[in-house]
Amino acid sequence: MRHALALVFTLLTVHSAVADTKPNFIVVFCDDLGYADIGPFGSKTHDTPVLDRMAREGMRLTDFYSTCSVCTPSRSSLMTGCYPRRVNMHVDEKNLCVLFPAARKGLNPSEVTVAEVLKTRGYATMAIGKWHLGDHPDFMPTNQGFDHYFGIPYSNDMNRKNVPLPLVRDLKVLASGIQKDTTITQQYTREAVKFIRANKSRPFFLYLPHTAVHLPLVPAKRFRGQSRDGLYGDWVHEIDWSMGELFKALEECGIDSQTLVLFTSDNGSARARQGSNLPLRGRKGRTDEGGMRVPCVVRWPGKIPAGTSSDAITSTIDLLPTLAHLAGTRPPGDRRIDGKNIWPILAGKAGAEAGHDAFYYYQMDQLQAVRSGPWKMFVPMKAKKRNWGKPEPAQPLKLFNLASDIHEDKNVAASHPDVVKRLKGLIDQARADLGDSGRPGKGQRKAGWVAKASPRLLESATP
Repeated sequence: MRHALALVFTLLTVHSAVADTKPNFIVVFCDDLGYADIGPFGSKTHDTPVLDRMAREGMRLTDFYSTCSVCTPSRSSLMTGCYPRRVNMHVDEKNLCVLFPAARKGLNPSEVTVAEVLKTRGYATMAIGKWHLGDHPDFMPTNQGFDHYFGIPYSNDMNRKNVPLPLVRDLKVLASGIQKDTTITQQYTREAVKFIRANKSRPFFLYLPHTAVHLPLVPAKRFRGQSRDGLYGDWVHEIDWSMGELFKALEECGIDSQTLVLFTSDNGSARARQGSNLPLRGRKGRTDEGGMRVPCVVRWPGKIPAGTSSDAITSTIDLLPTLAHLAGTRPPGDRRIDGKNIWPILAGKAGAEAGHDAFYYYQMDQLQAVRSGPWKMFVPMKAKKRNWGKPEPAQPLKLFNLASDIHEDKNVAASHPDVVKRLKGLIDQARADLGDSGRPGKGQRKAGWVAKASPRLLESATP
């Protein structure tokens, strides 16, 4: 009897330990990678065998969105699960679209990031790559839930006389003036593999926001000339190689089946030079689908059904609540989080509903469109002068059915007044909550501010 009870106790203990096993998470966030720049989304010029295999063994999210078509705002959403306007990261201190070196503004340390949520469950956390949420110590990754950081705090074209582009470990500058460093992707990959191996026996969260493929284009020499799309395509090939190194490390460590890996981009391709957002209209910096709908592949062997796809409306804001759920916890309950737990969609559960009844397209402070189901409506706007790029032309009210018109060619507003009326109601809700064009919303929270900037400088190794 004693032996039987002991066996039952042992089995219960083992079951409890298995049930309490927490998955690892790797989020790979490319920079300016277009919708059709990888094989799983129809690339005709870039060979991406690793990502092709990832899609065969996982799920493609075909209607996955970044919350903005430029860098800083999109990253604030991934970290907080919120629209950029909610956390006031939609513009910088000078009303520009992204943060620049030596900014006094950054992601408020009072915001709860996905890394901070996971740390409550015992996760090791590391950010490797482009941060772009402030370079003051208060705003850097090590003050936002990450145990360690290695990378460039902003875009690789932001080399300034007062702040030469730095490569940083935690808060210490290792080198400066590195905007043409062709080894950057390899360095990120080595750091990522090192982190995976060091934490194979505990749950971990690795956030890998690549510098690639933002200008200037600096693929490693071994990848140059290897594509049919110049340096841009060569760098896409290097990203694919990097993904292969991550999967190799997971397999060698015996934790491949314990790890969810998500691959996506911060916005669409700029398209002015290279890259493709087809069959979508538009590019980076715009609220056409090509600016904000991005490629997304998610893989978790045995958990996410292989070779599947979903056209549910999903977004970077969904990562925080979804990863929190999988780690056995919840998002912070003392504030509004815009993201949804999309695990039922990723798990391929029958009848899983769309992630969002409404998704809002903001360009900086301006609400320009809303999507609900297959319907996307652009609100009427007057012509305006932008502080970057070409002037924004005047825009009439436009309604598109994305299910039948993915390129947004046929305005059907006149024939669907009922849909227009419903979407106008959603626009009114967003304006009251998040604001629009200089008008604050009641649901906005404050960004972080410091009295004096403190950028990462080589001669200033400590904060």
